[in-house]
Amino acid sequence: MKKTKTKYEKIEQIISNLNLPYYRYVQFTKAIFHQRIDNFDDMHMLPKALRTALIDEFGNNVSSVIPVFLQSSKQAQKLLFELYDGERVEAIGLQYKQGWESFCISSQCGCSFGCRFCATGSDGFKRNLTADEITDQLLYFYFNGHRLNSISFMGMGEPFANPEIFNALKILTDQSLFKLSQRRITISTVGIIPGIQRLTKEFTQVNLAFSLHSPFGSQRSDLMPINKKFPLYEVMKALDDHIIHTGRRVFIAYIMLEGINDSKEHAKAVVDLLKNRGSWKYLYHIDLIPYNFTEKTFFKFKSSSDIKQFYSILKDAGISVNVRTQFGSEISAACGQLCCDNEL
Repeated sequence: MKKTKTKYEKIEQIISNLNLPYYRYVQFTKAIFHQRIDNFDDMHMLPKALRTALIDEFGNNVSSVIPVFLQSSKQAQKLLFELYDGERVEAIGLQYKQGWESFCISSQCGCSFGCRFCATGSDGFKRNLTADEITDQLLYFYFNGHRLNSISFMGMGEPFANPEIFNALKILTDQSLFKLSQRRITISTVGIIPGIQRLTKEFTQVNLAFSLHSPFGSQRSDLMPINKKFPLYEVMKALDDHIIHTGRRVFIAYIMLEGINDSKEHAKAVVDLLKNRGSWKYLYHIDLIPYNFTEKTFFKFKSSSDIKQFYSILKDAGISVNVRTQFGSEISAACGQLCCDNEL
């Protein structure tokens, strides 16, 4: 597949075509990531001819995503962005008491995987985002004074279903651009094995999260149809290989659904799934996630009332586990609630 040039690569080429020295590119990146200038014409350190060429190619602004709707709660901010073709995606900014800021961004317009408890799939799948569209979600927050302390690909879409995710990772970790440490980035997947394997080889320090939601194959296939293509036992082998190769912890997300996957039998099966994996088993960590209600899904679920019992079974068996703190459910900004027809 032919690689699509990112805007940063295109700008390097424009500078070269104008026979300008490379330090003009350095000035451009500093204008963005040091001075937070979003408008090309405001980059007065650049020659007029270069600013004009950039505007002709990209329009007035560096960021290609346009904010069209904003909702805020005490610790969450949700942005609806419009893209060049009218498609829309959502991104979330989270603020913690210690001043830490975390951002949950999208990798696709909609999603094709149809997890029964997730609102995003109800939109259907429109298209993959480009690497620029993925990273420009973060530029919006950066240009508006936020600190990009940590990033998670837990927004709309399945990151590993979009090859552009790896170009986005290169941009985010580029020391002349976002300068993010790989350890500040988390990618969440429903279990796309080729994507897990590529991450293992190319970005060994990026955090990996796997959406489990049931330890029983048949039930997981019902809740998450992707299990039919990438069965749980094969995904777990890929996760084992990831841990062995990287030495990094793998986070396992488990949404707690009342009367569906919250029984003692489920908890014990999760223990059985993890306890005999090998000497690296201590690097698996379970995040129990209270279900966030949405009316967008065909099937209606409730959050479990037995989270404490489930937690205790895992904890007593020596499994690393915690109950994830949720923000933003009151503005449909929490896990599983992102859906672009929530607004407008």
